Amino acid sequence: MRHSQTSAPASARSAAPTAAGGGLLPKRDLAAAWFLVVLIAVPAWALTIGQARDMGVEPGTMGMALPLFLLLWVTMMAAMMLPSMAPVAITWVRGIGRQSSGWARTVRTVEFVGGYLLVWTAFGLLAYGALVLTGGLVEDHPTAGRWIGAVSFLLAGLYQLGPLKYVCLRHCRDPMSHLVRYAGFRRPARDLRVGVHHGAYCVGCCAGLMVVLVPLGVMNVAAMAALALVIFVEKLWSHGPLLARVVGVAFLVLAVLAPFQDWLLPGLQGSMPSMGDM
Repeated sequence: MRHSQTSAPASARSAAPTAAGGGLLPKRDLAAAWFLVVLIAVPAWALTIGQARDMGVEPGTMGMALPLFLLLWVTMMAAMMLPSMAPVAITWVRGIGRQSSGWARTVRTVEFVGGYLLVWTAFGLLAYGALVLTGGLVEDHPTAGRWIGAVSFLLAGLYQLGPLKYVCLRHCRDPMSHLVRYAGFRRPARDLRVGVHHGAYCVGCCAGLMVVLVPLGVMNVAAMAALALVIFVEKLWSHGPLLARVVGVAFLVLAVLAPFQDWLLPGLQGSMPSMGDM
């Protein structure tokens, strides 16, 4: 395996993880695995949309206390991230199944998933703090929303074009070499460490995209769906890095337009009607 990775051209190593000839799973197992992903992701999206129906898109945390926000945040991340990280997760969990059985297999799987979600929960704490800060600023100074939106798009665009984004994106697009590395992790809590390690790279890959939820609205379902699609294509399409750069440039353009276009900032304006009211 190491010899084939060394001798393969760079273009082959950067190919999408599920591309023909480069898949992590046989086609039959891959189809079953994606079916399982759908079974998990669809309820997560249903819960997220159901919550959004009762909430308007407005600045700040929309009155949510931290525990409720984190619960909703983790549900949102499961809906948005699961399809794109499925190849790594499925392959690692199948490896657990070959090495363990019964309760041991269940515990190891929970450790892996828990480690991944733990990282996103920690990021959710930062998101909550940012929303509290920006919500307070907009409440005290309504016109500040335009400049908060411009700064948010600017930071997101610069991050998308920066080196850290591509270090993390490379990790997510070439999972096999990292799965081999993970196999060398020692116990105890090896699966927890794998989940945390992969989750940290996933956060690093998607952090810039998450920033735009400040101006677009953290409960903006259309924005979440669009970002989830971008994340999926960035990680699994052969031209994903190019898309990441295009999105970065688009964010920079929006940063210039934001102070003059209120429609770009639904998450920094006054309360908008909920989906249920609409």
